[in-house]
Amino acid sequence: VSDLWRAYRREIAVELQVVDAYLAYVFVTGVLQFAYCLAVGTFPFNAFLGGFISCVGSFVLTVGLRMQINPENRKDPNNRWQSMTLRRAYGDWLLANLILHMACLNFIG
Repeated sequence: VSDLWRAYRREIAVELQVVDAYLAYVFVTGVLQFAYCLAVGTFPFNAFLGGFISCVGSFVLTVGLRMQINPENRKDPNNRWQSMTLRRAYGDWLLANLILHMACLNFIG
């Protein structure tokens, strides 16, 4: 495990490590919300769904961002993100997260 961790720290760009840390945080938050729902109950159900959908949506959008900003993916000539700038990738991610969280807040009521 320690060799895997050292290789990850050495070979993966710091920018991607930050994205991976955020992915881990969102994943753990979603798991904790689901565990709380199983242990305590679903009342109020809209609040649980809004929070859980927020976690799942954030995770999916961030995986898409990670795929777009990964230098190895950007080198591939067959990659459709090669012509997209990093600024646009981050902008699209921010806009999509804003829309997602507005929908979640609207769903909560």
